[in-house]
Parts: sequence; structure tokens; C-alpha cells
Amino acid sequence: MAHADPEQEEEAAPELRPAWSLPAGAAETISLPVEWPGEVTRDWAWGDSTGKGVSVCILDSGVDTEHPLVGEVQRAVAVSVGENDEVVVEDDTEGDLCGHGTACAGIVRSFAPECELVSVRVLGAGFTGSGGVLLAGLRWAIEEGFDVVNMSLSTTKKQFAGILHELTDTAYFRRTVLVASAHNMPVESYPWRFSSVISVGSHEEPDPQTFFYNPSPPVEFFARGVDVEVAWMGGARIRCTGNSFATPHMSGLCALVLGKHPELTPFQLKSVLYLTSTNVGGGR
Repeated sequence: MAHADPEQEEEAAPELRPAWSLPAGAAETISLPVEWPGEVTRDWAWGDSTGKGVSVCILDSGVDTEHPLVGEVQRAVAVSVGENDEVVVEDDTEGDLCGHGTACAGIVRSFAPECELVSVRVLGAGFTGSGGVLLAGLRWAIEEGFDVVNMSLSTTKKQFAGILHELTDTAYFRRTVLVASAHNMPVESYPWRFSSVISVGSHEEPDPQTFFYNPSPPVEFFARGVDVEVAWMGGARIRCTGNSFATPHMSGLCALVLGKHPELTPFQLKSVLYLTSTNVGGGR
């Protein structure tokens, strides 16, 4: 009977492990920097946080940078698709074209007064837009590495679902948190239906920090989104209803949590939101 050479066996052993595996004795390489308390409370999660150091991208219709409820916007770009499907990202000189992005930015700012806001305009006047521009804007935001991307929009076009799914997964693995609005109508749309995003629907409670975990997906959380006073074009304020306005409530909370615990992954952040939701943690 032939006997194998022990040295050859030792050299070959690592190759027998699966591609995604942890070698013996390597547990220290994946140690986690955050120490979780016995009970995750809102005070632990975001107490005294202002969102400082957290970058929040508003992927929308632009932002009115002069609106007092919005405050400073670190950067504003407009995305378009030119000839030969060339993606063009340039400084936004027009600002918000329909008010929607300004409303979302104002809500985020009300939660996280010291976060960094960046506007990425992918919608035009009358809430018009194309799937190609949406994909290009989201891809740019992911490549820029923002901490949170607020997407108070979606597409019903199934031909974009596959690419959107790839992009949302890429963001998840790169530790960019995508907070996506559920459609206001009972239709199938994207990307809010993907589990790699934080999906948001609306509730009618008046408290902006009341939010609920939904045990019956695909919507994961319900936030305030009915009769909400929001910033609008020209320095105005109006009252709006829709999942679009619930979404930045959750984005603002994400900014607060990451401002206090920047080391959290999207998975860990979702866990914190679950544990501190009104119907799970009781808002404690």
C-alpha cells in the first residue's frame, strides 16, 4: 500500500477548505469592535447623537440648498445619460425640480442636524425619470461610499430588477445602508422588495420617533408618513402623506445610530432598529 507524504498533505490541506471558510485559530481576525449591552435601548443606540460624521445621500429630485429646514448641503450633483449611454454626473445648478427631494432632506436634517447631506438628482420636474438614470445615480452613490442612501422612489419596470438587486447587494457588502420606500400602491416595484435594503412603509402616529418593525415582509419597518409637515420648494412648508416621507424618518434614525456606532454593519444596524422599534423594544 502506498503512503502519502505528510509534507505534501500539509501543503494541500488549505486547498481542501471551501473558498469561504475560516482557518483554525483565525477567530481573532473577525473579532467585533462593538460591545453590545445586555439590553439594547434607544439611549445606547443613539442617545446624544447628532449624526456627526455620517454622510447621507438624498437620491431624488434635487434639494433646495437655501431652505432653512435643510441647512448645509455638502454637495449636489445631477445625473443624466448622454449619447452612447454615457453616464454624466455634474454639479447640480438647478436644485430641486419638484420639491420631493427637499422634503426628504429636511426630514433627515430634523433627526440628524450634524450629518453631511449630499443631493443626487435623478428625477426631473413632475417626478419624471428613467430607469437608466436611477441605476446610474445609485451606482455612483454606492461608489462614493456614502453611509446612508435615502431612496424615496422605486421602479415598477422588471427589466431593471436584476441590476438593481446586484447594486443593492453591492451596497450592503460595502457597508452602505440603503433605505428604500415601499410603493404607495399595491404593486410590485424595486428596490424596496430586496432584503439587502431597509424597506419602509407608513404609519399614522404623530411622533416622528415612533417606528414599528413589521413581522410580515416585504416591508420591514413602518415610520411616520401621514400628514407630515415637510420642507418644499421656495422655502415653503406643506403637509404630505406617503411612504416617501416615512423613509427619511428611518434614514435619519440610521444616521443617528451610525453617528454613535460607526462600526456597525448594515446587518447589525437592522438588528438595532428591530430591537429599538416601538412594538419590540417599546421605545425604551
